[in-house]
Amino acid sequence: MKKKFSNVFKKTISCLKKIRRKISKYLSTNRLFLTFIIFSMIESVLIRNYTIKNVYDYKPFICDLAFLIIIGSFGYFIKPKKQFNYYFIWMIIVTAICIINSIYYVFYTSFASFSLLAALGLVGEVGDSLIEKFRVIDFIYIIFPVLFFLIHTQLKKGSYYHFVAKIEQSKKMFVSTILIGVITLAFTLVNIDGTDVSRIVKLWNREYIVQRFGIIFYQGNDLVQSLMPKINSLFGYDEAVKEFKDFYKQEALTNVHKDNKYTGVLEGMNIIFIHMESIQNFLVNMEVNGVEMTPTLNKLTKEGLYFNNFFPQVSVGTSSDTEFTLNTSLMPVSSGIVFQQYYDRDYVSIPKLLKEKGYYTFSSHGNSASMWMRQYMHPNLGYEEMIFKDQFDIEDYSPVNWVGLGITDEDFFRQLQPKLEKIESEHEHYMGTLIQLSNHSPYANLEEKKHPERYDDFGKLDLTNTYTIVDENTGEKITKTDDYLQGLELGNYLISAHYADMALGTFFEYVENSPYYENTVFVLYGDHDARIRKEDYQYYYNYDITNGKVYEEGDEKYVNYDSFSHEINKKTPLVIWTKNKSVAKKIKGVNNNVMGMYDILPTIGNMMNFESKYALGHDIFDIKENNVVIFPNGNFITNKVYYNNASGKYVTINQDKNTNNSGVNSSEIFDENYISNLKEYTEKRLTISNDLIVHDLILKEGDNLSKELEEEGEG
Repeated sequence: MKKKFSNVFKKTISCLKKIRRKISKYLSTNRLFLTFIIFSMIESVLIRNYTIKNVYDYKPFICDLAFLIIIGSFGYFIKPKKQFNYYFIWMIIVTAICIINSIYYVFYTSFASFSLLAALGLVGEVGDSLIEKFRVIDFIYIIFPVLFFLIHTQLKKGSYYHFVAKIEQSKKMFVSTILIGVITLAFTLVNIDGTDVSRIVKLWNREYIVQRFGIIFYQGNDLVQSLMPKINSLFGYDEAVKEFKDFYKQEALTNVHKDNKYTGVLEGMNIIFIHMESIQNFLVNMEVNGVEMTPTLNKLTKEGLYFNNFFPQVSVGTSSDTEFTLNTSLMPVSSGIVFQQYYDRDYVSIPKLLKEKGYYTFSSHGNSASMWMRQYMHPNLGYEEMIFKDQFDIEDYSPVNWVGLGITDEDFFRQLQPKLEKIESEHEHYMGTLIQLSNHSPYANLEEKKHPERYDDFGKLDLTNTYTIVDENTGEKITKTDDYLQGLELGNYLISAHYADMALGTFFEYVENSPYYENTVFVLYGDHDARIRKEDYQYYYNYDITNGKVYEEGDEKYVNYDSFSHEINKKTPLVIWTKNKSVAKKIKGVNNNVMGMYDILPTIGNMMNFESKYALGHDIFDIKENNVVIFPNGNFITNKVYYNNASGKYVTINQDKNTNNSGVNSSEIFDENYISNLKEYTEKRLTISNDLIVHDLILKEGDNLSKELEEEGEG
């Protein structure tokens, strides 16, 4: 028995020694490949750590590892002496992916897309913003290609490459390595469901893709999706046409618009849209140290028609997505940016619809027309004139009248006055869009320490908190001052937004005192949220101004500002205002129903008597509390619920009609059909909108659809 045990033991030891020798041989003869894998994996872990914070999740780790092994396996087709070039190129690619996404995530809270390569010209325009956002940590990835090169240098000095060239069996190594990669990948992909496939294909939620599949898979998938605009226009056309016609025929049957008390109330009036850069709704009626953050906006919300549950519906195109959705009532595309990839499509838009009614149309912005390719997209939307940077008097772009991306809002509105008066004098009816700019990130541009020469011009705002405490030993009252928002982007944002509102105030003071604009209505909207970190809000809402302390979880007054609260807080104000007193009486009030950017066209259309049969939104006065606001990432919100497509979770909404806020309450449970029907509603509209844009269906199939609708109506 002992002899038998001894033999088994010896065989086991012998087997382990063989395995050890094989492992030792593999490690010694595959140093370049293994170094590439290890360094690239460290980079992939770091990018997730510095962005979405899921460094310990094994799923994206394994997926990134699988793709890197597959990529690395092809290096075995190259002679050992030249393998370094192959792996180094890929090392540079992985490093570039991580650096670009690290910077981009801080700026946009999303991941970069290859489709944005078409917008490289924008770098010069947003350079000030990007530089402000740079962090030293964003460039940590450079270390790894440098180390990789140094390791290669040492291997080259020795006999490594000469030795490996003699013994390496390239085909065998390739097959075994790629097989390992494929098996590893299969382990990751075997459990994906239909929802994951949909997210991969449509890229509605880029953060989820990185969170679930890793940065390498995301960027590869994004490359494929970025090429899809060209490919999609060649394939899937017939199916897209069928769904397009079926959808709008059904819409024509089921969504018959009915007149309401706002129908035609603005007919014949001029209309000016004011695009308020990054202005969020929580600013309305907010005070710090007794100072109103947005006194102008507060005044307009009380005098006009105010929508306090209004949501932008932007994707990676941010401001340009807002301009597109507002004007067309369509959604941003699932991959790419409409203003860049699809600027040449045919759209039914507000400017075009009003031009048909005899309106002159124009747009104005304090930056170059090349920003977001507006020089192409604005004319295509129907704007006849563009008043951009080259038409403003800017004295050497001095700090006095230039901030961040363009001319200051105050100077922008001041120089627009004679231009607007000229338009009003020469045209009986007009429609225009004025795009504010000074409240564009980075808001730190307005800090007193960085620009003391212009700080007073930006509406100096004291954000420090003064409070009194009682000394426990002496009983003496001590006054303390705490600059509790210093260093926070939220603090800089409040200063910037306060200035933007002040500049807006100078414009409306001019409007009210001007002999013009009696027949003009102004529509003001926040284009998107300020992209402030959730942690900044969490701190702000839990700061106690009475004692300078911060409530912690478990405290009675602690505010749990979670991810749902953060999403709902992204809503922006929408106000319709006119100085025409007789009209103002008809449109004064507050509308609490949820409303999206895609609802503006049908709502304003109802008030001015025009419509687009391709609108995906609704007249809010017609649909009222039954409205559904969908988002490009598949999320949606109603008056009752906010649904997160990435997690599959939802919260119920408590509307406080006495404030501007929607509370979150997760206690109510809805019928499963309620959520599934809304998910179907959301996905259908996103699909139809995307197909309509990609295949240019309004141009190619619009007339056919109209004929079929007429025939079915007659039938």
